Amino acid sequence: MKIIGLLLAMFISPIALAQDQRFSELLDFYQREKQFNGVVLVATNGSVDFLAAAGQANRASNTAIFTDSKFKIASVSKVFTAILILKLIEEKKLMLYQTLGEILPEYKGSGKDQISIHNLLTYSSGIDNQLDRAGLIPYQNWRTLDAFIEAYCSGDLVYVPGTKSEYGNTEYILLHKIIEKLSGTDYENYLDEIILKPLGLKNTQVTKARDINPDLVQSYTYELADQSFYNDEPYYPELYFGSASLYSTAEDLLRLDQALFNSEILNPETTAMLLKIHPELGNTAYGLWGSGGWGTFDEPFYYRTGGILGSTANWIHTTEKGKTIIVLSNTNASKLYAFSEQLYRVSTGKEWIKE
Repeated sequence: MKIIGLLLAMFISPIALAQDQRFSELLDFYQREKQFNGVVLVATNGSVDFLAAAGQANRASNTAIFTDSKFKIASVSKVFTAILILKLIEEKKLMLYQTLGEILPEYKGSGKDQISIHNLLTYSSGIDNQLDRAGLIPYQNWRTLDAFIEAYCSGDLVYVPGTKSEYGNTEYILLHKIIEKLSGTDYENYLDEIILKPLGLKNTQVTKARDINPDLVQSYTYELADQSFYNDEPYYPELYFGSASLYSTAEDLLRLDQALFNSEILNPETTAMLLKIHPELGNTAYGLWGSGGWGTFDEPFYYRTGGILGSTANWIHTTEKGKTIIVLSNTNASKLYAFSEQLYRVSTGKEWIKE
């Protein structure tokens, strides 16, 4: 048996080394030609095939990014929020088609008696999206959650709830409030109780503007006009609430990926509810989107993107080959989805393509 094992190792090792070299060449190309700064992780069925970092965490001090560096993950945070909502449903503290008004009778929006939890999870509430029109301004002036909801998430309906999906942060900020109302604790505590502690995610938490976090990378906005990097405009990341306030690492997100798709956090029935794709609503799942295959991806997959100024992220999970691809960056200079496509090519034994 030992001889067979040695023979197998002789055949497998050169293949693995060749693949690792192709991953490294691709990362070098993206850093050199596409201005990539960040961390990439590729795994198959939870086993890491490639994990590497490139670029600068802080351009002023010329500090390097490491594979365990923490990044603001922007709207990837919505997956955590969706899981917490589904956990409340699993615990029978909430029902999927309960209306917003039943749970938050104090809510002042005109659609309170029409908007369901399902609508919030799929961005199909119909609430006027004031946040997108206001840009960064809502996140630059401190408000409590209740004051924020009253100011920006309580507008009139602009379409009938459930008839279409229009992406924004409004719905997931309202879900944050629902989590706090029904869990009996604040969002951070419930996040810690249901996801972070059970999975051992020690490098994931709500980002707070005043906290000193030496492992959290600085974010930079890339201006194409003069091809230069600038410090992100100041804002309070915690004001994104359940829509986009978390920081994490690539390895923590891989652990979440495996726990979610293997029903470790939610039971199989609830997991299936979260992952159900709704074609009539832009192929939304809850917190994620689904696809039957697109571009380079020749199999069904789920994906989640995130971006606030220079903080960008891309997470893909394929359902047949079991590939997980996570790309985190502290700039907006690179197209992370395109990078993820090339990483997938290498992970499935193909050559990557210069684009």
